[in-house]
Amino acid sequence: MTIIPLLVPHMPQADSLLPYLRQIDQNRHYTNFGPLNAEFERRIAADAGRQWLPEQVTTVSNCTVGLELALQALKLRPGARVLIPAITFAATVTSVIRVGMTPVLSDVDRHSWLLNPRLARAAIASGRIDAVIPVSTFACPHDTAEWDAFVRDTSLPVVVDAAGAFGNQGPGELIDVVYSFHATKSFGTAEGGAVLSRSLERIKHIRKLSNFGIDTSIGMLDSIGTNGKMSEYHAAIGLASFDQWDDTKRARRDLSGRYAQALAQNCPFLGYQTKPADGIYPLLPVLLPSGASAARWSEHLAKQGIQSRRWYSPSLRAHPALHNIEISGSLDVANDIGQRILGIPFFIGMTDEDIARVCAALAQAHLQGDSL
Repeated sequence: MTIIPLLVPHMPQADSLLPYLRQIDQNRHYTNFGPLNAEFERRIAADAGRQWLPEQVTTVSNCTVGLELALQALKLRPGARVLIPAITFAATVTSVIRVGMTPVLSDVDRHSWLLNPRLARAAIASGRIDAVIPVSTFACPHDTAEWDAFVRDTSLPVVVDAAGAFGNQGPGELIDVVYSFHATKSFGTAEGGAVLSRSLERIKHIRKLSNFGIDTSIGMLDSIGTNGKMSEYHAAIGLASFDQWDDTKRARRDLSGRYAQALAQNCPFLGYQTKPADGIYPLLPVLLPSGASAARWSEHLAKQGIQSRRWYSPSLRAHPALHNIEISGSLDVANDIGQRILGIPFFIGMTDEDIARVCAALAQAHLQGDSL
């Protein structure tokens, strides 16, 4: 039986990296904000549009470090309460805890699966919240204008965890955005990330924190940071990824369109996250029927040679390390969909036959229902 993998990273091939690797050989500069890193930041700024400057971007070694440093740069009180969605990857909550702050879980919208400004306003009305980390869950973008308005109205800082949403989630005027360039994302550098902010001072501070907290103008430590820099080799992969970015976007949009049509025809019992149809997505989550067990459906698919995963589920409150985590309001939606979200195969190179096999296996699981 041929296995259909859950995902296959789409990264630049060796030949496309060679020109950049030769630049590294010539420059003899391998890390510490080298010339390739500077060029990569310029291209990130250009991709953001709206007259974004390279000085409003700083690369980091990964998105998790980016989130930690972006939070640390807010200079909040020790134990500051940070609102996060209950449906998200573990790094969102661990970033808050590791910088000495207190995560507070919020429910998510039933349609978008996002922590939106409406839910955040409800949370601050019922208890103290010092900052908010909305997540571009499954690469679904937030409305930046709505979050900018939230910041204006509440004076609370907002840092968007846009880990998998590069190409979808734009930065705002008042909100910071953190991206992941992990190999499994739509845009990859193997490992890496970037923080974008309109505030030049905040980017300068985050950049310093990523270099241990050293003030390079005096060569002394004036704050406590970490080693969160991106190497020139990872920047080289990023530049090669930009060279193929237009092709990557077309391929992912084409796959999304073909998949959506096949699922609509063959699996009308599934639910989906409300998100832009023309987005650039790295994976595909589906919502199983009410009462279904994602774990049992995943076992059924595995017997058919189809890999799957319970992306971001169950909700964070169910994880053993987080059983005492604070909650704002109810988690009714998160607890419901957290049991039913299942990631199915999605990768550039999937054939229509692969998609048909996945749809058939899902339809068979639905027919078996409670017997699974």
